[in-house]
Amino acid sequence: MVPNEPPAPGPENSPTPVPADKAGALAHLRVLDLTRILAGPWATQTLGDLGAEVIKIERPDTGDDTRSWGPPYLSGTELSAYFLCTNRNKRSVAIDIAQPEGAALLRRLALESDVLVENFKVGGLKQYGLDYEALKAVHPGLIFCSITGFGQTGPEANRPGYDAMIQAVGGLMSITGRAQGEPGDGPQKVGVAIADIMTGLYATIAILAALEHRARTGEGQYIDISLFDVQVACLANQALNFLATGEPPGRLGNAHPSIVPYQDFPTADGYLMIAVGNDAQFGRMCRALERPEWACDARFSSNQARVEHRDVLVAQISDVTGQHLTQWSLRRLEAAGVPCGAVNSIADVFAGAQARARGLAIEMRSDAQRVPLVASPLRLSRSAVSYRHIPPRLGADTYAVLQSLLRLTEHELGALARRGIVQGDSSQCADQHNPSRLS
Repeated sequence: MVPNEPPAPGPENSPTPVPADKAGALAHLRVLDLTRILAGPWATQTLGDLGAEVIKIERPDTGDDTRSWGPPYLSGTELSAYFLCTNRNKRSVAIDIAQPEGAALLRRLALESDVLVENFKVGGLKQYGLDYEALKAVHPGLIFCSITGFGQTGPEANRPGYDAMIQAVGGLMSITGRAQGEPGDGPQKVGVAIADIMTGLYATIAILAALEHRARTGEGQYIDISLFDVQVACLANQALNFLATGEPPGRLGNAHPSIVPYQDFPTADGYLMIAVGNDAQFGRMCRALERPEWACDARFSSNQARVEHRDVLVAQISDVTGQHLTQWSLRRLEAAGVPCGAVNSIADVFAGAQARARGLAIEMRSDAQRVPLVASPLRLSRSAVSYRHIPPRLGADTYAVLQSLLRLTEHELGALARRGIVQGDSSQCADQHNPSRLS
């Protein structure tokens, strides 16, 4: 049986302060992560990289859906590459919150946390007494972030949302893909789950803003983030193109609706991306490609004219680049200061000198297990990100966390495990883990 729940946090029972010398700007924070898939885990991984202690709550037996989203899996393990990409710097605690004792454990963990992030369906946590209003009553300083497909209000609030469908209904697919009439035309989704990733980043921004507000006022707050809202916001200039004119933009493949030339061009051995942002760059491009007459042509002398005569200019540039190897054009354009680049494969990216110089491929080890990961892009000079925990096995930290934070005994944990309320390794012990936030 779970011990009685403690009272609301106060001076005598608030979370233990973190030593000031621990790395990470957010090292003083504890995040309770009730999310799965990508958007929520992306946010909590970012907070973890910045030093926060992240406790990932998972369902016993199955865990986060992405654990089974493979192949590929990390060699010799059951960890999918998808799960690995977004779950470092977290501890996995497996609790069945559908059972009253499990929900009670989670409420107690919430009282010991600064931030709670969840992506249940609208109202999904209320039945467990884990909704914001219930937790706010006993922990008014809690920052509670809900991530859903369509938000907490509106006629579609109860619809589920996955990235690909959000790219579709949010308008992104209508402007992504080859133009109508071209070979292979039709709507396309982006090659990564961009709606999820951007939602995770917006959630992180909102959480950081709420933390700043709490630092000044002592007040927690509720954050409502939806994939749909984020996707529409990230239509950026394309959304304004419509709002300003009433005309919805269409698909242009890799071309830009307002700038020419700004797209891919064929070469003798691949493709080249040229991104000319102003008339001076266009003039330098013309000279670099040995076509100085283009810059004097009235059809091409200004960006507005180039947009109007897009098809003619693109055909002429393609004719030139198609006669040469990619490196021929790259060398000449780069020497002239024209933004350009080869269309690289992901293998090309990680093999490239810039990615290697920036250390974008990292490696973590645990018990002789090598885990390849992608580095955080956040570069802070005084509070650098840190990589403390590999993406965890399901329930890897259940016993350690519940012993340390809730003071449960081995006997109590064993009883909970036998009833399927928690799942973990009985050999775990709190002092086998980094104790800086758990002690």
